Amino acid sequence: MNLDKKPERSLREIEMEVLEEGREWTRRRLEQRLQEEVNRHGGVFPPQRKKGPPPQGPEDADAQRGRGG
Repeated sequence: MNLDKKPERSLREIEMEVLEEGREWTRRRLEQRLQEEVNRHGGVFPPQRKKGPPPQGPEDADAQRGRGG
């Protein structure tokens, strides 16, 4: 009796497993490269929002002029 024998898997199962491994490797590599680039520029990742008044959209500007909806 051979206990080392793995159960048979379909080619589709193997393909999906390998694709998932590739996606995870790519995600980690992208994160690493982005962090290296941010470090090179002396920034913080993820970037922090600038302080100040929030930007106004067209609806906000109309409401402030008394022409609200």
